[in-house]
Amino acid sequence: MSKLIYATALLSSMLLSSTISYSQNNQIGTTDLGAVDHSDAFLQVMKMLGNWDGKLYMTDGTVVDTNTSFNLTSNGNTIVETLVEDGVEMLTTYSDKDGELVIKHYCALGTEPMFVVDSLNDKSLNLISDSTPGYDPQQDNYVESMMWTLDASEPMNFRVDASINMDGQVNRQYSLFEKVE
Repeated sequence: MSKLIYATALLSSMLLSSTISYSQNNQIGTTDLGAVDHSDAFLQVMKMLGNWDGKLYMTDGTVVDTNTSFNLTSNGNTIVETLVEDGVEMLTTYSDKDGELVIKHYCALGTEPMFVVDSLNDKSLNLISDSTPGYDPQQDNYVESMMWTLDASEPMNFRVDASINMDGQVNRQYSLFEKVE
């Protein structure tokens, strides 16, 4: 029980310190930028602020190095993720619009899928492809879904499961990350 309390306290302090260390001024010159309110899904992504190293386990058994960094920007309104898989860099943005998390991934496959929240709880965030870009799974290569799994007992680690449409087939892969201090 004390281990659970310690882990919860550690995760809470990480989130608080990440939020504080990434906080930004609420004013530019004399222009008040207003209060920043976030959806629960955005707050879940905020738990990822910082730098992470890991391994990507691909469908064919290949294992490659990966790392990612999550940074809060735009007066706390956007999180920018820079993901590197086997030396190839990609970018994902997370922001709220009308109380909903908006995600756009700039993929190494040359596509720019958008995502919506499929499900959310204190341990996971499941994102699925938004139909807006109009990708066809039989013709286009793109990330179809991503699910992050967080564990309060191990706040320095997380897992990402992803489904990728490649040449008309769905490939599943996962990454395991550890926080870099």
